[in-house]
Formats: sequence, C-alpha cells, structure tokens
Amino acid sequence: MVAANFKTLDQLDAKGKKVLLRADLNVPVRDRQITDATRILRLLPTIEELAQKGAKVIVVSHFDRPKGQRVAAMSLGP
Repeated sequence: MVAANFKTLDQLDAKGKKVLLRADLNVPVRDRQITDATRILRLLPTIEELAQKGAKVIVVSHFDRPKGQRVAAMSLGP
C-alpha cells in the first residue's frame, strides 16, 4: 500500500481559499432536538482553525435518505 501525501492542517495554507469539509454529522435526534452533539463539538476545532487561517469553510454532510425518499425526521435542519 502506498502512503498518500496528505497535508495536515499545520501545513495547509488556507488563506483566501474555500475549504470543503465533509463531515459525519449523524447525531441522535429526538423531537427535532439534538440529544448528543459530540460529533459536532469535535468538529468545531477544525472549522475554527481553518477559519483562523483565513479559509472560507463549507461543511457538507448528510443524514440519510431511506430508499431514496426524503424523510422530514431525518433532516439536518435541527
């Protein structure tokens, strides 16, 4: 297996760049309220560091779409 040459945040020159950040934000939700925000909270330092380096951060995620159908209860809206 060949090692990839990925840059770490410490090596990244993000000033003036748009950074697309794919994140797994599948968090437990009950009655449209997040019951455990751990995944979101663990992502915040990365977003903050990129923003401090001058990047415009775009976060993308998905919840689920069972059998290709939209289900309001599975919205990332909350």
